[in-house]
Parts: sequence; C-alpha cells; structure tokens
Amino acid sequence: MDEALRRYDAGEAGRTELKLLVKELLKLLVAKAPGHAVEVRVPPYGAVQCIEGPRHTRGTPGAVIEMQADLWIALALGRISWLDARATGKVRASGERTDLTDLLPLINH
Repeated sequence: MDEALRRYDAGEAGRTELKLLVKELLKLLVAKAPGHAVEVRVPPYGAVQCIEGPRHTRGTPGAVIEMQADLWIALALGRISWLDARATGKVRASGERTDLTDLLPLINH
C-alpha cells in the first residue's frame, strides 16, 4: 500500500493503485468498526459492511454510504473531514449510523 500511496500523492496513481488503496482502506474501516449495519460503497472498486447494529440480509441495506474513490481516500487519510465531504454533495448517505466522523481518519498520512 505504501507504493500506491506514494504514486497517489504524486498524482501518478492509475486504476490499479486506486483499487488497491480503496480496498485496503475499506479493510481498515471494517477492522475499526466491525458489523453489518452500514454498507460503504466506493464504485467500482469495493464495498463493505461495517458498524454494529441491525444486519440486513436481502436487497439494499437500510444504511448506505457511497462516494467516489478520490473522496474515500481523502477521507480515510484525513485530508478532508466527514462534515466537509458531506458538504461537497459528493457523498450519498442514507439511513441510520451513516456519520463516519468518529471513525475517520483511518490513518494519518
């Protein structure tokens, strides 16, 4: 992940690096907030379920957060706050427990 971060910071990240970063950062989110109450989607690279609470078993979950890769990476690295990211209108979040303020950043880089 270090090399992918270096390339990302240098503006040289391609699809492969973006995919790796998104997936690794989503794994860190799940490790920090295990559960199945919220689905975090970063299309087309990944989606995970996290945060304790009611589990859904079919169809669209009751709580969904979706955003593009660059925004997810910036949030996970602490380059933008959850509040500021939401204010951009580029985060789609619906349902309970979709405030990630207390979980971010995942790493400081």
